[in-house]
Amino acid sequence: MSLVEGKISSEELMEMENKYGAHNYHPLPVVLSKGKGVYVWDVEGKRYYDFLSAYSAVNQGHSHPKIVQAMIDQVQTLALTSRAFYNDVLGLYEKKITSFFGFDKVLPMNSGAEAVETAIKLCRRWAYEKKGIAENVATIIVCDGNFHGRTTTIISFSNDPDSRINYGPYTPGFVSIPYGDASALEEVLKNNKNIAGFLVEPIQGEAGVMVPEEGFLAKAKTLCEQHNVLFIADEIQTGIARTGKLLAVNYENVTPDILILGKALSGGVYPVSAVLANDDIMLVIKPGQHGSTFGGNPIAAKVAIAALEVVEDEKLAENAYRLGELFRKEMNRIIEKTDLLVKVRGKGLLNAIIVNDTPESSTAWDLCVKLAENGLLAKPTHGNIIRFAPPLVMTEEQLMECVAIIEKTILG
Repeated sequence: MSLVEGKISSEELMEMENKYGAHNYHPLPVVLSKGKGVYVWDVEGKRYYDFLSAYSAVNQGHSHPKIVQAMIDQVQTLALTSRAFYNDVLGLYEKKITSFFGFDKVLPMNSGAEAVETAIKLCRRWAYEKKGIAENVATIIVCDGNFHGRTTTIISFSNDPDSRINYGPYTPGFVSIPYGDASALEEVLKNNKNIAGFLVEPIQGEAGVMVPEEGFLAKAKTLCEQHNVLFIADEIQTGIARTGKLLAVNYENVTPDILILGKALSGGVYPVSAVLANDDIMLVIKPGQHGSTFGGNPIAAKVAIAALEVVEDEKLAENAYRLGELFRKEMNRIIEKTDLLVKVRGKGLLNAIIVNDTPESSTAWDLCVKLAENGLLAKPTHGNIIRFAPPLVMTEEQLMECVAIIEKTILG
């Protein structure tokens, strides 16, 4: 079959990926060819509800017309200049995003991992030049179960064997505490004068939508302030309305010293990430000391402006909050009817159900395959957890259709 004819089957396409592509992913056996709003379609034309949203990159829904048009207009005008020159879009974007999130400055990058690396570099440089830590000993506190990306430095402070094993030697300069443990954080801060920052996900998405005890983030921020340590919030997955607030830290009125964003910053149509901070932190980086050929390019800037406008204009945070409350209520109703599920947890439209089986079992995977057969796409994480995170443009009627699919799959 030729690509021109458009008749290559799902099975043939999966085999091509298996033969010619690296085996670093284990996708569900579904080959998608189209997306619109909350729906995706496979090669054979079957429609599914998307309950992963490309790991929260498409909060605004697939192929949002405003975002797509912004990209088309810009790519036909000016795609890339590098930062060797100014362009006529970047300043507009920088003004938009800094005012949107309440920071003085933004450093634009492309992928989430690049943004995390940038935040680490920024934190270390601040520690040496502003806090006065001796060179090359600055330490950043992280949390067990974290997922901040796949670079060598980032996997050096991961405790996930799949992410870490056989990629050493590892980058030093990190110490890990149990997630959500303010006492452990305080202990490290008291006993190590070389701490530069605390890097944390307000909700650990990849770990299985782990929600810390209420008050942890506020307590952590207070401790960081007391010890002159930067609070770095990785909101790549939790930010931009996903949890029912513009940022997940907003639930505890926390303002990070450094904010990391990505994924939905482009609505999923282009790699865009950002690091935000105020002048006293951001301006420790001078010309030539950090950069990216594509970071801050005109397409990314124009797309990100449109993506943020959609979040604001369509009140996606408010919708995520309301539908999230409804979703967890419905999941708890289903859980009461079966021993197959243990509980549901999450905030807004970032949720997970815990399957009553071991992480080594295939039960969650099998349920996801069955969900796909019934028209809903979700993916297991850590063996016995299924993450549910639909686009934030979802309506209540659509959500209830999805609840019915989940209930049929679980109880059927």
